[in-house]
Amino acid sequence: MSNSLNSTTFAREMRLFTTLFLCLFLSVHGLTAQTQGQKPFTLVLDAGHGGKDPGALGKSGREKNINLAVTLAVGKLIEQNLKDMKVVYTRKSDVFVELNERAAIANRAKADLFVSIHTNALPKGAQGKGSETYTLGMHRAADNLEVAKRENAAIILEKDYENRYEGFDPKSAESYIIFEFMQDTYMEQSVKLATLIQQQFRAAGRPDKGVHQAGFLVLRATSMPSCLIELGYITTATEEAYLTSDRGVQQLANSIYEAIKKYKAIKQ
Repeated sequence: MSNSLNSTTFAREMRLFTTLFLCLFLSVHGLTAQTQGQKPFTLVLDAGHGGKDPGALGKSGREKNINLAVTLAVGKLIEQNLKDMKVVYTRKSDVFVELNERAAIANRAKADLFVSIHTNALPKGAQGKGSETYTLGMHRAADNLEVAKRENAAIILEKDYENRYEGFDPKSAESYIIFEFMQDTYMEQSVKLATLIQQQFRAAGRPDKGVHQAGFLVLRATSMPSCLIELGYITTATEEAYLTSDRGVQQLANSIYEAIKKYKAIKQ
């Protein structure tokens, strides 16, 4: 009788243990599968210009090199400190990447954010100082239009650009009328990101040139919140010295990194 009771108790305890083990296994397995299935927050960093397209020129510096140095520094900060964020680069070396391909890289990656990094310039004799950030939209001032014209002029270096960009002429003001009729689904998020970037620039001591809208082709085709940063003026001697210095590159990169980190925290 005692042996029979012990056998019954043992069998019942084994069934209980097996049930608990299966529940625990399925719970952990399901949680792991769920975690693995989550898409990481993906950021695309776009270093403007490159290769045969030098961008704006200073006395000794080239825009393409400044853009790349700051972009790589931003990416490094994110990769070291934000392990739950994936960074995708449109270029990591001195190569030419077409404007529509830059947007396509972001769309293929199903990115959550697109940040294009550039350096500003002014006509000979004009002086400028400070950083500004743009979102897609209709230019509201002549200065904004000139910035967009200069950045969009990169398409002239692309083969058959007239057909590929449906007759868009980066030098013609009439071509930019299209942006007045474009509704940016991500405008609110884009402006929020741009505002955070300018706040960080200001905190780092950079003159704040504000948040603006203009018709940038590289932003037009992206399907996520996006902005284009003009780090400073390569055509102003003091600015060029800052932009090409290790200190300047690191400060600018840190400001952009902090803004992206704050943006991601708000969106979580």
